[in-house]
Amino acid sequence: MFGPFGDMGSLVLSRLIICLVLLSVSKAEDPYRYFTWTVTYGTASPLGVPQQVILINGQFPGPRLDVVTNDNIILNLFNQLDQPFLLTWNGIKQRKNSWQDGVLGTNCPIPPNSNYTYKFQTKDQIGGYTYFPSTLMHKAAGGFGALNVYARPRIPVPYSLPAGDFSLLIGDWRTSSHKGLVHYLDSGKSLTFPDGVLINGRTQSSYSGDQGKTYLFRISNVGLSTSLNFRIQGHKLKLVEVEGSHTVQNIYDSLDVHVGQSVSVLVTLDQAPKDYYIVASTRFTGRVLTGTALLHYTNSQTPVSGPLPAGPTYHIHWSMKQARTFRWNLTSNAARPNPQGSYHYGRIRTSRTIVLANSAPLINGKQRYAVNRVSYINADTPLKLADYFEIPGVYSMDSIQGIPYEGPAYVATSVMPATHHEFVEVVFQNNEKAMQSWHLDGYDFWVVGYGFGQWTEASRHSYNLVDALTRHTVQVYPKSWSSILVSLDNQGMWNLRSAIWERQYLGQQFYLRVYNPVKSFQNEYGMPRNALLCGKAFGRRP
Repeated sequence: MFGPFGDMGSLVLSRLIICLVLLSVSKAEDPYRYFTWTVTYGTASPLGVPQQVILINGQFPGPRLDVVTNDNIILNLFNQLDQPFLLTWNGIKQRKNSWQDGVLGTNCPIPPNSNYTYKFQTKDQIGGYTYFPSTLMHKAAGGFGALNVYARPRIPVPYSLPAGDFSLLIGDWRTSSHKGLVHYLDSGKSLTFPDGVLINGRTQSSYSGDQGKTYLFRISNVGLSTSLNFRIQGHKLKLVEVEGSHTVQNIYDSLDVHVGQSVSVLVTLDQAPKDYYIVASTRFTGRVLTGTALLHYTNSQTPVSGPLPAGPTYHIHWSMKQARTFRWNLTSNAARPNPQGSYHYGRIRTSRTIVLANSAPLINGKQRYAVNRVSYINADTPLKLADYFEIPGVYSMDSIQGIPYEGPAYVATSVMPATHHEFVEVVFQNNEKAMQSWHLDGYDFWVVGYGFGQWTEASRHSYNLVDALTRHTVQVYPKSWSSILVSLDNQGMWNLRSAIWERQYLGQQFYLRVYNPVKSFQNEYGMPRNALLCGKAFGRRP
């Protein structure tokens, strides 16, 4: 007998509840954003000389990618170049998903006249980032752009919403073709001095705002090799965010931005209505190169005037001192509502210390760059695919050691093993006279110390264990060291590399294999169905 609350009624009610639950889950799912990008060659004259550049959807630099925390990005990339190509998403952590990192250790490059669809999420992130080509020297021709992750509407930011925001991609530039640079480096030579400095791919551009209002400027150094100093004539810069960290809001006249780094500043248009210089100039170079743009007040009738605002030139100590003032805003949230300072990183015991020393050896008579004596060479099979299919002989986990030691440099496809959820201290030791910049994919990390000379255990006494900010790229000054703490909570195969692209190309990089023997989607996603297969993985199926 079927009454209103009998077996049939219970079945109908159960199905109704299931439908409602599924509907609520679907509504709660994070948004999807779809993009189609086409990569082509074009001609531009960034420094007044026509040259081949890389365009995305006809744009140089590429399109600005504006997304929100936790958005799912579905980006179909068509490669119409005559060489294989990849984009990497600089600073996007790719949680549990190194499959989408867009570097040669994780992805097969997209062949000419083919396409690949990236699928990734901006999970628990906010801030200003960039994307750029990771293959060959394509970055020297363009293909880079801004990637901005905005906070969800219900998550506050620690400042009044600005009247607008601008993304400024600053960087050194060369008029030589990217293929010519590859040939030059492959012949055993180092890159020559840059030909100029660009702001958003130009030597002259303009950014307009209303007098009395405040604007957010997101500044990223997308150059190949050179640290830059950024400043705006007659205006102060209030630092509010660095690579996903909300900062103590200190005021600066100018900021050093090293290769691969990003900063966000608030600028109030509180001066007389006229035009003002925006300046990016090279740091730590014998000859100073300068790129300019204009800040235009909308009620201005007066053109820009006066000399360019002076910036620092070589002063390494000045730059290191400034870097130490970049501090975490402990009471502010970031992508989540809980305060950044609720994570007490300085109280966590480290599992080990890794010391990485860069060098510039000659190997077989040619210039190479190395980490702990090992100069990395790319395998024909992405390391991630070799791991997945258990293909032997692609890489070595014995070639690179966790501390420097004496001996001749050599080439290898070097991978350093690490355990999932380790908490590690990493020291970057720079014994060269050249500036260094190091980037780690898949993570951000606490920059706890800078110092001159050789790092020792006593150097830890100078660490900031209270409010060091997190970021994805750290500078290391000449004849100096920088120390970071990192929680290896993101399983995968992650590239640790020099952000100075010549050095990366010629071997100053390796991969960190963060591994958990328990296979679970809670730790890492499986191989995407659309993954490109190449090298020894070609023709295989999951």
